[in-house]
Amino acid sequence: MTCTLETMQTILRRVPATCFIAFLLISSGSAFAARNVRKLTLRDLNGNKTHVSDYQGRVVVLNFWATWCGPCKEELPRLAKMADQYAAQNVAFVLASIDEQKKLEAVRGFVAQQKVTLPVWVGADVELLEQLSGTNVVPATLIIDHKGEIVRAINGEAREEDVKEAVDWLLSGKKGPVPAEKIKRY
Repeated sequence: MTCTLETMQTILRRVPATCFIAFLLISSGSAFAARNVRKLTLRDLNGNKTHVSDYQGRVVVLNFWATWCGPCKEELPRLAKMADQYAAQNVAFVLASIDEQKKLEAVRGFVAQQKVTLPVWVGADVELLEQLSGTNVVPATLIIDHKGEIVRAINGEAREEDVKEAVDWLLSGKKGPVPAEKIKRY
C-alpha cells in the first residue's frame, strides 16, 4: 500500500491514534500471508491436471523455470539434491515450466536431457508467476506450507540455505524465528 504525505496527514487528523495504529498493523501484513495456492492447477507432461492440493499435508517447494533460462539449468541439480535430502520428511519438490504450451516437446526434451526426476508441471506463465511471487523473473521458487499457504518467495536463483531455512522451519512446527517471506537473488 502506498500513501502520499498529504493522505497520511489527513488520516492522522481524522482518526484517533489507536485506530491508526491498528490500521497500520493490519495493512502492513505480509504480501503472502493469505495467499493460498491449494487450488493452483497446472498439467503434468502427460497432459493430466495436477494441483498443489494433491500435496496437501506436505511442504511443497515449487520452482518456476524455463528451458531457455541459464540460471534455471544451474539450479536444477541443487533442487534435485535437496529433494533427495528431504524425501523421507514429507517435502515435495515440483518444477513448473513457464515455457509456452506450444513448446511442450522442448520441455520434454530438456527434462530428458537433464535427467530430471522431479515432477514437472506445464501451463504456468509469467502472469501467474508474478501473481504468486511478485516477480516476472525466472527462476523463482515458492515454499508452500502443509495447508497450501506461501511462506517464502525466492526471486532469482535459490540458494540451498534459502530453501532449507523455510522448509526446516515448517518441518519444526514453525518453531524459532520466522523466515523472511521474500528473498531477491537478482
